[in-house]
Amino acid sequence: RPDLAADHLAQVRAPTLLIVGGGDALVLDLNRRAGARLRCENRLAVVAGATHLFEEPGALEEVAELAAAWFTRHFRDQ
Repeated sequence: RPDLAADHLAQVRAPTLLIVGGGDALVLDLNRRAGARLRCENRLAVVAGATHLFEEPGALEEVAELAAAWFTRHFRDQ
């Protein structure tokens, strides 16, 4: 829940990926607001039909794929 760190989000410098289930309107809104406060490269990825625990079939696998692609892109030379 990045909204819990709202006062510090503008200080984040690392590329940041926020992954949210599309079936959880409240958490989606909180993450949109958090993303707007970030001053670094960031992306909000929405897993369609998933809730905040990603318990739906295939949802957690999609989260893993999104995260793997993000880390591969941003940290391959580290």
